[in-house]
Amino acid sequence: MTHTAAAKPATSRWRILALLSIAELFGMAAWFAASAVAPQLAELWDLSASESGWLSTAVQLGFVVGTALAALFNLPDILPSRWYFAGSSLLAAGANAALVLAADYPTALVLRALTGICLAGVYPPAMKMISTWFERNRGLAIGTLIGALTVGKATPYLIHAIQGVAWQTSVLAASVGSLIASLLVALGYYDGPVSFSRRPFSWALAGSVLRVREYRLVLGGYCGHMLELYAYWIWIPAFLAASVARQGSSDSAVWLLAFAVIAVGAVGCVWGGAVADRIGHARLVIFTLAVSGMCALLTPLVFGRSMLLLAPVVLVWGMAVIADSAQFSALVTRAVPAHTVGTALTLQTSIGFLITTLSIQTVPAVVEFVGWRYAFPMLAIGPALGIWAMTRLNVKVP
Repeated sequence: MTHTAAAKPATSRWRILALLSIAELFGMAAWFAASAVAPQLAELWDLSASESGWLSTAVQLGFVVGTALAALFNLPDILPSRWYFAGSSLLAAGANAALVLAADYPTALVLRALTGICLAGVYPPAMKMISTWFERNRGLAIGTLIGALTVGKATPYLIHAIQGVAWQTSVLAASVGSLIASLLVALGYYDGPVSFSRRPFSWALAGSVLRVREYRLVLGGYCGHMLELYAYWIWIPAFLAASVARQGSSDSAVWLLAFAVIAVGAVGCVWGGAVADRIGHARLVIFTLAVSGMCALLTPLVFGRSMLLLAPVVLVWGMAVIADSAQFSALVTRAVPAHTVGTALTLQTSIGFLITTLSIQTVPAVVEFVGWRYAFPMLAIGPALGIWAMTRLNVKVP
């Protein structure tokens, strides 16, 4: 049965927000499925720290390829979002599940890249989908969505913290989540009353987006944010493990804190969305970038110290580092013509995730020279660049 937004009450938007948030939570669990079991895979294939990092970087690069192709061919603006999301999530479930059958490290890298390519149809389209339901309170809506996927990405760490759970079980659980996400959207989603008009395919669409000055500034802020975000998320378990090694804490404690550090970002996303709708998206972004940059600079002071000192810093950082993410997306939906929103969001994420590969691979190189104590202060460069871009932005919000 085909639904029309006009036939549904305005309160339907909250049901759709809940549905998409649950779908994002389950659908994005595959992202860190290999990262959470990297120690087991490193032991299985005798991997170095840098090689283990590539298990995460491969997903990022796959996502970049997927989003770049989607932007080039205008897929988010010419395909029905519902089926684009559902099909991509289904393919991601298969690519991720195949990891348990990987015979060697190169095969695992290929499968992780394929997972990233598929997830390119899960993350960016959802932001456009929820925007069709929220003209006002869009910052809160997208913030809730990003918060849900943040918890989803953290879930493999929580499963891994359970004693006795095989790494294969953790990976397959993530694939089940992606399958559930596909079914939820296929069966329950339909577009809202805020229309983003669709136009025929055009090679020039991505280029026309980049010619918008406000879009370029939002993109600059987003790249600064991304330079910090995934390097922190991916390497925080190793940082925590090195920090507590001399205190005799259990591995489960480390993985539980790693889960909490990422999952607490959901609180930051919802809080950031609510505040941004009151004070403005750009002002909220500048504040959270400043807080996360300060936390990065503080990490050498709490490394190796009591959990009473270490945990608050990494948890505040975990909350601030993602609290602004949704607001970059909300700003994009305001900055570009309506018929380019899907392509603009996809292009933004493609470029931003390409940036993440640099910082992810730089962290282990820095650790080789100065150790884990001084691994994270360099990430403050990202927030500094982001603040510089956002102070020059002027986007009107209704």
